[in-house]
Amino acid sequence: MGDNQLIRIHSGGLWNRGKVLLIIWAVVTAALAPVVQSADDSLTMGVFPRRSSAETAKAFTPMADYLGERLGRKVKVVTSKNFDSFWEAVTHQRFDIVHYNQYHYIRSAQHYQVVAHIEEFGKSTISGVVFVRKDSGITALTQLRGRTVMFGGGEDAMISYIANRYLFLQAGLKKDDFKSLFAINPPNAIVALVRRQADAAGAGDGVLDLPEVRNAIDTDVLMALAVSAPLLHLPMAVKRKMSAKLRLSIQSILVDLKNSERGRQVLKSAELTGMGKAEDRDYDPHRKMVNSVFGPAVIANKQSTRGQESAGPVR
Repeated sequence: MGDNQLIRIHSGGLWNRGKVLLIIWAVVTAALAPVVQSADDSLTMGVFPRRSSAETAKAFTPMADYLGERLGRKVKVVTSKNFDSFWEAVTHQRFDIVHYNQYHYIRSAQHYQVVAHIEEFGKSTISGVVFVRKDSGITALTQLRGRTVMFGGGEDAMISYIANRYLFLQAGLKKDDFKSLFAINPPNAIVALVRRQADAAGAGDGVLDLPEVRNAIDTDVLMALAVSAPLLHLPMAVKRKMSAKLRLSIQSILVDLKNSERGRQVLKSAELTGMGKAEDRDYDPHRKMVNSVFGPAVIANKQSTRGQESAGPVR
């Protein structure tokens, strides 16, 4: 056997071994790819600014961490300084998971799909309530014609404003039939009513039981003049582009929170008592109110969300 033949044999062996190594490397890389992708494929959870950014992050980071552990990917809480910046992020679909009010969901349902609703104080529903002082002599909504009503939050407050405005419409009172004022939140609207800064106040049921209200005023001087139908509470939604498998996993984890000690601690941090399953049609009663108060076009055309009830639970 000549030297040239030996060279050919050794060269062929080296080439074959190199080829095998390349194949092994390709197989290993393919196997590890999902792991690498999972590590980088984080999710963002947006929370509407009913609290300050710092308070929101503190309240919902345990929920994001828990979701991340169960899903096997990082979930990061994203906070907003105000409602304008929050709504801009919603319209640009920057959140994979989002917690907001019912009106927000109705307006963004084209791009987001509701998966759950929250529970507060053991309740999954909330009603709008128009309060008056017992000594006011007012016994019907029609008597508020030409008078002043203080609403908790702005015109985007689903419960304090929209649900209560719907009550006025049912009683035959349009927007210009009374003067509307706005407090920063429902508790402040109630305090203003007791101090005779308005003839009535729009808030949610349970507002009189909040510590910031009971510690500030004598709630026994107030009575509920009108109460709306119970409405399903605040939603949790995900991008409609999200895979069905991931969407159902997130829904299952959220709904199951109240069934474990760790989950209950997560809920407690967010000042919630539980979550339940929700689907789009559960918010049809809210849509009916919104359409009656603003007209159907507002859902598509309204560009700014601000003044939503803030600082504590939506009441």
